[in-house]
Amino acid sequence: MLSKQEELVLSPYNELYNLVVPKDNLLRQTKELVDFSFILDELKKNYSIDNGRNAIPPIRMFKYLLLKVFYDLSDVDVVERSQYDLSFKYFLDMAPEDSVIDPSSLTKFRRLRIKDMKLLDLLIGKTVEIALEHNLLLGKSIILDATHTSSRYNSKSAAQYLQELSKKLRRTIYQYDEKMKESFPSKPVDGSYQEELTYTEQLVSVVEQSPQIAKVPSVKEKLNVLKEAVEDSKYNTHFSTDPDARVGHKSKDHSFHGYKTHLALSDERIITAAIITSGEKSDGNYLPELIDKTKKNGVKIEAVIGDKAYSRKENLIYANKEKLKLVSKLHPLITNGRRKDDSFVYNKDAGRYMCPAGHLSKNSGHIKKRDKNRNTRIKFYWDIEKCKECPIREGCYIEGAKTKSYSLTIKSKEHSEHETFQHSEEFKELARSRYKIEAKNSELKNRHGYDKANAAGLLGMHIQGATSIFAVNIKRIIKLMNEKK
Repeated sequence: MLSKQEELVLSPYNELYNLVVPKDNLLRQTKELVDFSFILDELKKNYSIDNGRNAIPPIRMFKYLLLKVFYDLSDVDVVERSQYDLSFKYFLDMAPEDSVIDPSSLTKFRRLRIKDMKLLDLLIGKTVEIALEHNLLLGKSIILDATHTSSRYNSKSAAQYLQELSKKLRRTIYQYDEKMKESFPSKPVDGSYQEELTYTEQLVSVVEQSPQIAKVPSVKEKLNVLKEAVEDSKYNTHFSTDPDARVGHKSKDHSFHGYKTHLALSDERIITAAIITSGEKSDGNYLPELIDKTKKNGVKIEAVIGDKAYSRKENLIYANKEKLKLVSKLHPLITNGRRKDDSFVYNKDAGRYMCPAGHLSKNSGHIKKRDKNRNTRIKFYWDIEKCKECPIREGCYIEGAKTKSYSLTIKSKEHSEHETFQHSEEFKELARSRYKIEAKNSELKNRHGYDKANAAGLLGMHIQGATSIFAVNIKRIIKLMNEKK
């Protein structure tokens, strides 16, 4: 039950805070800067007003989450530190002698209380509002980029996933009838997906033909999971305990399994908008949405700065329509985005095109010049052996084909106009500020644990992203305010 009024902290020991928590303490400055009542307004709908025992104040629970990212602590460690660190208790609106929560309460709070909040937009919007109130956002340009966060769980290929589930089924069967081993097919040798799929289907068939084993509850459970995995593997190339994480690429030789956070950053290094996606999403797709969110937060924009990923043709058209200067160098591989009839996308980090299954092209593009009346085309090739075993090859790979390629036209009116702007002094001057967002990404990862997800799923990543961005924005605002004094 949510108390109908906020608790007033009365204690004969409150004077301790004035003695041990100095005015320049980060948590004291944050508490004085931010009115956290907006959190209570958002959370009220997730609490009962007149049923059950009194809940821990929602604002306090939310502040615990902020302390976690301010100091990169686990649930257990943040609660333990709040027992003896008076700056923590002061920030949490607790009396010095108050007892702390049980760490498990934080898990329940995340799962039950903030699951349907648009927390990311809410917290960024609040920090931008504070920055505008203090006249800290004076620039008229934003910088775009995406930073990756690895999942806390490893991903497995479709072949590895089937192999793991087959092993679990066999082990369960051996508990009841070890002689069944004689009936099972020979195990795969080369570890390829197609060989593993064939073996798994044969294994399922053998078990189903032995009803005395197949009907045993524990065996039946493992068998059904394996049968479901066989069907799923025909459409998915990777599996993980984290259902929303996907494989993305940081370079042609370096991939990651997790998420991407697409960011918009002001000249003053305050994040004005963010979008969190699974790791395989292309950066350039989110330029319009990041600009729209930034404008809704009250920030005026005249120029948008980003790397080559944002110079796709659709973005050039959008920038012209919105009368924005797009400071993003053209790249012949991505300027046309992708063809309307497929889902092949350019991965700017790897310098390759990526097919729907997540495989990168072997080459970085083969230019094919044609006569003066026809546009130049660029062609990409894939490893045909991977295509032959790809779970989603139907409609993409033609049986018997010796090559798999993909081609694009690489010239347009929009590109020609943008190329002229790209060579101007104004473009070069604006582009010099792009380094700021690289530093912000580094701050998120190295100081606030944003290099690794602390929970599974997009919901957990949204909560982590929202609180982490809120923390870095508040710290930046406080720094700017102190510099103005």
